[in-house]
Amino acid sequence: MFGAGDVRVVDIPEPTILEPTDAIIQVTLACVCGSDLHPYHSMPADETGRPMGHEFIGVVDQIGAAVTGLAPGDLVVSPFAWADNTCPICRDGFHTACPHGGFYGNWQTGGAQAEKIRVPQASGTLVKLPTDVDDALLPALLTLADVYLTGYHAAHMARVGPGKTVTVIGDGAVGLSAVLAAKQMGAERIILMGRHTVRTDLGREWGATDVVAERGEEGIAKVIELTGGEGSHVVLEAVGLMPAYEQAYGVLRPGGVISRVGVPQYEDAPVGFGSLFGKNATLNGGPAPVRAYLEDALAQVLDGRLDPGRVFDAETSLDDIAEAYRLMDSREALKVLVRP
Repeated sequence: MFGAGDVRVVDIPEPTILEPTDAIIQVTLACVCGSDLHPYHSMPADETGRPMGHEFIGVVDQIGAAVTGLAPGDLVVSPFAWADNTCPICRDGFHTACPHGGFYGNWQTGGAQAEKIRVPQASGTLVKLPTDVDDALLPALLTLADVYLTGYHAAHMARVGPGKTVTVIGDGAVGLSAVLAAKQMGAERIILMGRHTVRTDLGREWGATDVVAERGEEGIAKVIELTGGEGSHVVLEAVGLMPAYEQAYGVLRPGGVISRVGVPQYEDAPVGFGSLFGKNATLNGGPAPVRAYLEDALAQVLDGRLDPGRVFDAETSLDDIAEAYRLMDSREALKVLVRP
């Protein structure tokens, strides 16, 4: 990406092993993330360019001398952040804060919207897939790199469970994944705040009991009305913009939990009496440590209990990836698969 709206496919040198813990992966399936649209809207012009993409499935091409548990030819899925998976922070389940970890989409690792990518801390990051996995399952397995498990993380951090009313703000792929995860966790009522019918229809299929298309104060009033004046026990915010945060604390029941996984596009958020303090509210969430959840979710996809791959509703080649960004930016597509 060379600036807002300026996505190009260019040739760069192939990645190489720089550390003994590295692996080089031949990407077989990638995608565009909703968070990729933030720089697509606002990145200053930069002729150096920024490698893009952080969700991928691929085949191990090379491994460093210290890599264990992997071999060339293995089919793997990668979390959107790399981590050693052994340090105390990882053992606590917060791999996105690993002191030896980091994120893709820079010139040190490259991006996943490419033919190859360097993966640091490969032994702790990459998860092997069965060699005989059905190709039809690959889109669902790709959601475990980020989008489904980001929605799951929102619900997990908010302690969603039976008897809870959950409001999900945002009908993008992460918001819909949060609906699916909340349903899997037994939420009694799930209110989806979104206004794109094709998306909210999928949300209903995945467990949303109510859809609220209104926004702002009107949307808040509607949720309060639906909940008998009490508000929602849990709010899962999957947008990252200030109006979504304001909706979140507006619809929250006293004593409730807001869990944010939309990447915040602001630095300062109200936490005072009129927002969180007065409601004795809990605020949590953050970058999803998908490596902590990936193996359990992998088993559910492989045995048919879980199918989050329906978030993908369009596909392009790597050469046509600018069209993938356009489709998602215009809301013509929910989430786009990319095949290098």
